Amino acid sequence: MTEYDAIVYDLDGTLAALDVDWAAVSTDVWTVYDDAGVTPPSDGLWDMLEAAPEVGLSTDVESAIAEHEREGARTSHRLTHADELLDRSVPVGVCSLNCEAACRIALEEHGLDGAVEAVVGRDTVATQKPDPEPLLEAVRGLDAEPETALFVGDSARDERTADRAGVDFEYVGSGPSGV
Repeated sequence: MTEYDAIVYDLDGTLAALDVDWAAVSTDVWTVYDDAGVTPPSDGLWDMLEAAPEVGLSTDVESAIAEHEREGARTSHRLTHADELLDRSVPVGVCSLNCEAACRIALEEHGLDGAVEAVVGRDTVATQKPDPEPLLEAVRGLDAEPETALFVGDSARDERTADRAGVDFEYVGSGPSGV
């Protein structure tokens, strides 16, 4: 990977495994919709997150998800790919579908924060992966160009994000995890 000027990693499933009960998160977000008297688009967490702006629930939905993520970051466990990040001779960033605060907490918990120069979470820019803007923001934060950067992730969503951003992509494992 020495041919790249910068490397951006996904966080959850790539560098750390956040200790989040996603079913509980979905239930809490469903409750946000229910308390507002709004029918959610589905019981899928990411569907509810994406629909939240249309029904005026962005702040409450984001808050419900981020609370779980921050706590899950505090009790997360470090994955073996994190060791590779520490050995990089090029600038390193993180681009995640998790909120930025959870990313920063997990990086700090695992002693990776000093090695990461740019952190872009779900709430850092106006859009989320697979939109290319979060990844492009991370690449810009590393003073690199998309065509000279690599994105390392664990999901088909990460791969789509990289493709849309014009950034090379590599799976952290043998293939997509599903999110």
